[in-house]
Amino acid sequence: MQRLLGLIEKYISLDSIPKMSFIDFIEILIIAFLLYELMIWIRDTRAWSLMRGLIVIILFVLLAYVMQMTTILWLVQHIFDIAIMAFVVAFQPELRKALDRLGRKNFISALFQFRPGSAVDERFSDRTVSEIIKASYEMSRVRTGALIVVAQQDSLTEFVRTGIELDSLVSSQLLINIFEHNTPLHDGAVIIRGNRIISATCYLPLSDNMALSKELGTRHRAGVGISEVTDSLTVIVSEETGRVSVAIGGRLHSNVDSEFLRQQLEIVQNKTVEDRKLLLWKGRAKQ
Repeated sequence: MQRLLGLIEKYISLDSIPKMSFIDFIEILIIAFLLYELMIWIRDTRAWSLMRGLIVIILFVLLAYVMQMTTILWLVQHIFDIAIMAFVVAFQPELRKALDRLGRKNFISALFQFRPGSAVDERFSDRTVSEIIKASYEMSRVRTGALIVVAQQDSLTEFVRTGIELDSLVSSQLLINIFEHNTPLHDGAVIIRGNRIISATCYLPLSDNMALSKELGTRHRAGVGISEVTDSLTVIVSEETGRVSVAIGGRLHSNVDSEFLRQQLEIVQNKTVEDRKLLLWKGRAKQ
């Protein structure tokens, strides 16, 4: 035990630890953040399965280096430049999504938020939340297919232009009427910004996520697709089963209840923490 402690003191001592400045701490935080984002990106994409193949290749190259296989090392050295280009081409969709996710982060507001947890503006009212939920489960009951996109910060102008502009106040009756069978506006998606329906019959990008169930149709893939390229929330009502699903951040939550949908809409609503605590206190007082 003393011998082990002696070795540790020999190679690790307080004198050997370099002094760190404020810039060094900032640099460590930046590197840690970038590594964290890289790990999240690898976990959420098909890069994880391809990464295992890359690890096998790296181990093979290390073996060739240890055994001095000069021919293989020469080939690896000259193929390295081409491999970088092949990596960029193979992971082009994932790299684009990772850069898009990085660009959405509001670092300034996170660093200089004088009232932590409070929101600047409420995106839409509680009435809009209730109307969306009411319409979704009314259509679910009669198995009317629907696709409702609720915008956050990202601009959805390119998708709004594919539909018919409405600029109407959100109401459950209007949403139900839009998605009614054999009506001019029932095909496509409805886009909501704030308390208004700004467009209907909009075309959305389809997700190419192979992890999605093959039983899901075009409506669900479109709902997931728009959530992959924007920060919007999409409510999907299945015409075949009547189930209500929610797509946000590229993930699909299937067969959700009204309480889960309300929670997700309230997150998107961007209400202040003080307002949520007040509502919770009022609810407990009534009970």
